[in-house]
Amino acid sequence: MPVTKAFRRAASRAATFAAAFAAAPALAQTYGRAAPGQAWFQPPVTQVARDTQWFHDWVLMPVITVISLFVLALLVYVAWRFSEKRNPTPSKTTHNTMIEVLWTVVPVLILVFMAVPSFRLLSEQMVEPPADLVVKVTGNQWYWSYEYPKALGGFSFDSNIVPSDKLTAQQKADGLEYLAVDNEAVVPVGKVVRLDITADPNGVIHSFTVPSFGVRMDAVPGRLNETWFKADRPGTYYGQCSKLCGKNHAFMPIAFRVVTDAEFQAWVAQAKQKFADAAPAESPVRLAAAR
Repeated sequence: MPVTKAFRRAASRAATFAAAFAAAPALAQTYGRAAPGQAWFQPPVTQVARDTQWFHDWVLMPVITVISLFVLALLVYVAWRFSEKRNPTPSKTTHNTMIEVLWTVVPVLILVFMAVPSFRLLSEQMVEPPADLVVKVTGNQWYWSYEYPKALGGFSFDSNIVPSDKLTAQQKADGLEYLAVDNEAVVPVGKVVRLDITADPNGVIHSFTVPSFGVRMDAVPGRLNETWFKADRPGTYYGQCSKLCGKNHAFMPIAFRVVTDAEFQAWVAQAKQKFADAAPAESPVRLAAAR
């Protein structure tokens, strides 16, 4: 019997899915950004990010999987057992004390089981250790601004997306379209960095998110929110605004370059000169909006 076109298409799709699933671990080793076809977390470079992924993989996913399979099995059984053919005379039962106790107690036990690691993770995220560096982050329409402390020179700068036609060949090869910025924020490796996050008082709410750091915090006009990270691996780590903040929401990426302490000191010396008297560069997004 010849194989039908529909069967061949289904087999091809299954093979494509299997290949993508098999390649997922290799893709996941791309640090700092998502690789094409990646469908899982980015590799973590902070303890908070590692603990967040552990909580997802070993607490949330097993609970979700067991509940989903149980509900599916229950629906299949009910559809089979209480079909009109097998059950022509429906039961008129309206109460069952044992079932009502179980569907109250079991969810409570599940929530208690999840609460212990959940509150531990929440405490780790929200209780900040003493900071080695404080950087103020401001969300604007639609770009980010960074301000470093006075002890390092008190300089600040805007970070704008690099337009597609200005990307280097290497940036294109690395898949950094919509991620590359003109001015990266630079921090030292192995140091506690506190981020004071806010938004333009006349602007809108943004969400500052860097997946590899396990950091996500809203940037709210007129409010200063705090979060922190301690990256233990040098490299460049990207994020994006995760709040639907307006028409150019997709064009305000985040880039942090984590370097050694010596490299950080050298960058600070250069940045103090570069940004001391420099006027803020016009963002291509802002120019387009102005037109």
